[in-house]
Amino acid sequence: MQMDTETARQQMVTQQVRAWDVLEPTVLDTLAKIPRERFVPYRYAALAFADTAIPLPEGQHMLTPQLEGRLLQALDIAAADRILEIGTGSGFLTACLARLGGQVTSLEIRPALATAARSRLRDLGIGNCTIVDADLFEWTTAERFDCIAVGGSLPALEPSLLEWLAPGGRLFVVLGEAPVMEAWLIRRASDGEGYGRESLFETVLPPLDHAPQPDRFTF
Repeated sequence: MQMDTETARQQMVTQQVRAWDVLEPTVLDTLAKIPRERFVPYRYAALAFADTAIPLPEGQHMLTPQLEGRLLQALDIAAADRILEIGTGSGFLTACLARLGGQVTSLEIRPALATAARSRLRDLGIGNCTIVDADLFEWTTAERFDCIAVGGSLPALEPSLLEWLAPGGRLFVVLGEAPVMEAWLIRRASDGEGYGRESLFETVLPPLDHAPQPDRFTF
């Protein structure tokens, strides 16, 4: 059984993640080393390494391995980076961010998901992360982050995400409304003045809870 698990893990990395242009060795190694099966609900254990958004409690889903790989690669995480994650979910991406970077702060609006993720991370001995029960749109902080990873979509960019970026920081976020959404990498200039943005790929993600809806034109 162990051999089957390891084979499936390696196939996920080589046949799914690498095939989606994720070539950064540290990212591939992280996805190969963090035990994804430990973060998947028991009833979906057979799908742990599948190309699918695995269901989580309360109507949530894990990101697919390909999307996780593209996100991690785009952020270009350094060992000392301070990282903010929006949407802890199962905690798998949190574990990957923690392995690549320095300290991770992860916001999760659903207390049950936050509690379960804390338990998984603790059991794996991953200590450089803090899960905060919080809503992105109510949370405040004076801290600035080198990397911000948003695990759900937004109809429009939330200004606070830009404010929380440190000079030289990177933000991964999916913007738009279904069926048209786009993943973006946004960089803050090294002097803190101004931002650049790069379109990465098209995708569709469920929206974050309580995301402000843009004004709509009506006749």
